[in-house]
Amino acid sequence: PVSPQLADSEFSPVFRLLTIFAYGTYADYLAEAANLPPLSEAQKNKLRHLSVVTLAAKIKVVALFFPEFSFHWDYLMLVTVMFPQCIPYSVLLEQLQLKNVRQLEDLVIEAVYADVLRGSLDQRNQRLEVDYSIGRDIRREELSTITRTLQEWCQGCEVVLSGIEEQVSRANQHKEQQLALKQQIESEVANLKKTIKVTTAAAAAATSQDPEQHLTELREPAPGTNQRQASKKTSKAKGLRGSAKIWSKSN
Repeated sequence: PVSPQLADSEFSPVFRLLTIFAYGTYADYLAEAANLPPLSEAQKNKLRHLSVVTLAAKIKVVALFFPEFSFHWDYLMLVTVMFPQCIPYSVLLEQLQLKNVRQLEDLVIEAVYADVLRGSLDQRNQRLEVDYSIGRDIRREELSTITRTLQEWCQGCEVVLSGIEEQVSRANQHKEQQLALKQQIESEVANLKKTIKVTTAAAAAATSQDPEQHLTELREPAPGTNQRQASKKTSKAKGLRGSAKIWSKSN
């Protein structure tokens, strides 16, 4: 018979045990152990592994949306804070009905090697940090919750996409403004060069000189300027020497 028929048949204890392995925990089994088939040690450990997965799933991963998060570039921020799913040793010992920490750590190591979960044992703080765990079967009554969660996730994605589009639009506008400013500056520089060239040509025409030669003369000092400056320095030095001789004779 199919599974729903097992619930009302002589195999109902087996069906209930199957349901516990699908959705329940080791604590659920212990609560009904008198009415259920006995489990071997391997089966108990398997159910304990699944119980750890269930405990880890109850600790939510926090996703924080900051639509107007103020940062130096004023961009929309979506921050997902990935906190490790930490389960205290005390909770695990109680839920899994283990005698000591050594048994608990051995069980967790087995689960890690079986790819049931990934994480680390924090012996200092006496807790299990779960980074990843497998998924378990879903009850029909949980479908509405999953649907609502997915809808909220879709709405969050739409908010993020809208913010990204807005920032792209702002970036494009800023780019266009910078390009327009660059073109304006280049145009002003070109006009300034033309004005200087026309002014220089007019001044050269007034003195009957070539414009390029006139520009060179404006940039460079006159040929006799350096000589006159040198002669002035020499005459000053001679004057200083002569004054020194007169001062020494008078002494």
